[in-house]
Amino acid sequence: MNSTENPTPRTLGDISWHDRAACRSTVHDHGDPDLFFPEPDEMDRIRAAKALCQQCPVRTTCLDAALENGDQDGIRGGMTEEERHSLHRKLQHRLNYDRVNAVLSGSDIHLTTAERRAVARAAYQVGTPVEELARMLKVTKEHAQKLYRRTRRQIRNRAVDQQKKVNKDEQTPTSRTATLKKPSAKAPSRDDLGTAA
Repeated sequence: MNSTENPTPRTLGDISWHDRAACRSTVHDHGDPDLFFPEPDEMDRIRAAKALCQQCPVRTTCLDAALENGDQDGIRGGMTEEERHSLHRKLQHRLNYDRVNAVLSGSDIHLTTAERRAVARAAYQVGTPVEELARMLKVTKEHAQKLYRRTRRQIRNRAVDQQKKVNKDEQTPTSRTATLKKPSAKAPSRDDLGTAA
């Protein structure tokens, strides 16, 4: 992330970051908006657009906005359409705790599926009322109750799994010792047993 960029996630619908973008048009410099929509084989234009993006104080915010809005066209955040393709597919798995904490503190920002789960878990653990979770995530009270039930189940299952692991670890040293011990004397062969009378 560029050191001049504000690390606070943008709120939903916030486009004020456009005013700080290196590619913005000004009274003195109208720029070339087509520069950011080159054809795949226009390597000089792609390099020029990326060079401008590298200087941009809001490059990360621009990339986030492109991913969150599903923008598939043009160069955004210093990446071409092809470079962003895998990020679009992985977006719902992104887990950024700055975003989670921003929502928990009252900000209205875009969340991925993983981030929404993290908000529900954190809210559940501190006892946030269902109505408040519904407001934070902009869902119905019924959906917020469902999220709390799922969270409660996940926490319970994790505790059960951890207890099973502890029980297994407690039993393992004895069973390991039993299997690792070598017999002190040579085991008798069939011939040494003699014959029955």
